[in-house]
Amino acid sequence: MKRESNTGFTLPEIMIVVAIIALLAAIAVPNLLRARVTSNEGAAIATMKAISSAAHVYRTSNSGYPALLSELYLNQTPPYIDSVLANGTKQGYAFSFTGTDDDGYGNFQGFTVTATPVTPGVTGYRYFFLDVSGVIRFSTTGEATENDDPIE
Repeated sequence: MKRESNTGFTLPEIMIVVAIIALLAAIAVPNLLRARVTSNEGAAIATMKAISSAAHVYRTSNSGYPALLSELYLNQTPPYIDSVLANGTKQGYAFSFTGTDDDGYGNFQGFTVTATPVTPGVTGYRYFFLDVSGVIRFSTTGEATENDDPIE
């Protein structure tokens, strides 16, 4: 009598493999998510610097700083910022630009920029602030202001 040979894995073997994969995933996923947040925050800081530079260049060609972020893109040849940033959101952060110190003729002599995580705790932990001085400040508890700690 010939015996049939069953090839394949037994249930306990499959369960061990699934448990090992789950353990590896539990270790790797938080590290990947933290790397993404760090990347988003680094990109937000770089974007704040780009906005500051664009605003200063804009001022050299005009009588003051723009009132809104979109003015650095719309009707500019070439534009000072890209179209994605002109919409106010880029890589997990929402950017808000406000012209300040109106001289009475619609010419702004200063500006502030804030960067807020689109989904706090997921796309970023820190909130950023920038003004005409060029110093980027941050807060981890809510919207950053000129009184918060500078980035070193």
